[in-house]
Amino acid sequence: MVVQTAPAPPVSIEPARRARSRKLAGFLFVLPFLAVYVAFLVWPVLAGLWDSFFNVSLAGGESAFLGLANYTEMIGDEAVWRSLWHTVLFTLLSSPPLVLLGLVMALLTHRARRAGWFLRFAYFVPYVLPATVVSLVWVWLYQPGFGLINDALTRLGLAEINWLGDERVAMIAVVLTTVWWTVGFNFLLYLAALQSIPAELYEAASIDGARPWRQLVSITLPLLSRTTGLVLVLQLVSSLKVFDQIYLMTAGGPNFSTRPIIQYIYETGFTTFRIGYASAVSYMFFALIVIISIAQFKFGRSKEQTA
Repeated sequence: MVVQTAPAPPVSIEPARRARSRKLAGFLFVLPFLAVYVAFLVWPVLAGLWDSFFNVSLAGGESAFLGLANYTEMIGDEAVWRSLWHTVLFTLLSSPPLVLLGLVMALLTHRARRAGWFLRFAYFVPYVLPATVVSLVWVWLYQPGFGLINDALTRLGLAEINWLGDERVAMIAVVLTTVWWTVGFNFLLYLAALQSIPAELYEAASIDGARPWRQLVSITLPLLSRTTGLVLVLQLVSSLKVFDQIYLMTAGGPNFSTRPIIQYIYETGFTTFRIGYASAVSYMFFALIVIISIAQFKFGRSKEQTA
């Protein structure tokens, strides 16, 4: 007896065509951004890496292949390491107050019910100001003779300080300006994290007799650990890339005592026209930022796992 089976239904290719059409449409939507991304980020990064192995100059002339000569010259260049130390010093001086003040400001704003809107406005407004405006305002504040800060010192019977002209205090002056200017961003991150903590936790802690300080130590700070890790990474990277306010306020002076590594790269490439050497220094600095970011991320992850 022969058993007849029904013929298999024809396979429709319409779903496959629709899937390909959706993929093509998605690619076409992304293509303009991808073209701009490649043209203005990927290609310059690769071109800079290529130039770091050549004797490239903005003054023109033939570019000779140097191999690792630019990198070996950088190792013996005292100005590179001095500028790098200024960058690290700025990071060490600015990062702790920016993180701690951002947390304290967020805690105060979160507890303030009636004046909360005003504190949000007052704390965050400086962050949206451009670097030129902030630098101009603080240069006038630091001026000897008629600056507001030195005027306050003289009224208290203290001596004036040459904030931007003394090598011993110029970096501190830039740090104070940076803290006032950028702390609003960290404040906003902490405030958003505080508002996501359930109020029931504090209510239960109050019922158990936990005072505000104990609630802060046992509830708030542990639940803000992820935000603190994020703030630390962002702050370290941002501080290591300092350039604008230093260049506008001190131009790296006095006697190059505040010149960061990015300013040195800028001056090497666009003042002495040594694009190849500036590219080598910039890639050394890029590798340093990547290493610090990875180390901070690993440290944060290991701290979370042991907690």
